[in-house]
Amino acid sequence: MSREFRPSFGLRPAHLQTILASVGPRRSDVRKRSAAVVRASQDVILDCGDGVRLLAHHTMHGDQQRDLVVLLHGWEGSGESQYLLSAAAHLYASGYDIVRLNLRDHGPTHQLNQDLFHSCRIDEVVGAIAAINKLFPHDRLLFLGYSLGGNFGLRLALKAPSHGITLDAVAAICPVLDPAHTMRQLEARTFVYRQYFVYKWARSLRRKAAAWPAHFDFSDILSKPTLKSMTHALVERFTHYANMPEYLNGYAVVDGVLADLQVPTLIIATEDDPIIPIADLARLARPATLVIDQQRYGGHCGFLEGLSGPSWADQRVEDWFSSLR
Repeated sequence: MSREFRPSFGLRPAHLQTILASVGPRRSDVRKRSAAVVRASQDVILDCGDGVRLLAHHTMHGDQQRDLVVLLHGWEGSGESQYLLSAAAHLYASGYDIVRLNLRDHGPTHQLNQDLFHSCRIDEVVGAIAAINKLFPHDRLLFLGYSLGGNFGLRLALKAPSHGITLDAVAAICPVLDPAHTMRQLEARTFVYRQYFVYKWARSLRRKAAAWPAHFDFSDILSKPTLKSMTHALVERFTHYANMPEYLNGYAVVDGVLADLQVPTLIIATEDDPIIPIADLARLARPATLVIDQQRYGGHCGFLEGLSGPSWADQRVEDWFSSLR
């Protein structure tokens, strides 16, 4: 039984937890704690198949073979995101080797692939894990994803066995479950987050256009951007999906999607998540391989017990990985 996350009263608000996980006064502490894992990292361009290349940052201890954890950020994050570096620092200090993977068009990678990122590109993440599996000697291969990265992790856990990948465990923190509901929540309730994601997505599209000026002109999309209008344009112009509902359903993991899950998988979710509706958790299939840790507090990918040190989730994931040995 895991320890319950019980933040101090001052750190209890969900919006505070969510914001402090990514920005603010924890930055200097995370920078110090992650200095060793960042300093020892080597950048690697992974061949993911079909000409797709993704950037990863690999850090090993340099002695005997160890467990290897692949960490994947959320939408419009990167391998340098604050919450991801916090976990990488804690896991590295606990003896794990680390790979921080960047999704297509995230971080400094817009020039690597011509086609635009979208959330249904699970095959290239599977290809990245297959490449990591071959390139880096390890004992166990483990995966930790946040938000959209957690959603990719759940789909990866489903696909890995059929692709000949021995994936020993997956942990997903506040994963996107039903993208249509997440979109609706962002559009209807959380102005700050909606504008934050519009800003970051628009910035990413401008970088993509600068990297591939002969192929992209997003001026019409960016003239009056909203999440809904940008997603609609993305689907219509840059995917094979007939409409936005079909696209959003393409990476949903609710209802029976996880029924055949073979890889041991942990989902950590919060009742006060301002981005992922907790009601969607009840719609998940419950195979024996799936463990759900539902917490009352934590916001979206927060779980901060203070302004310094690893988060509760950092420790919870490391404890769970250790328990599966």
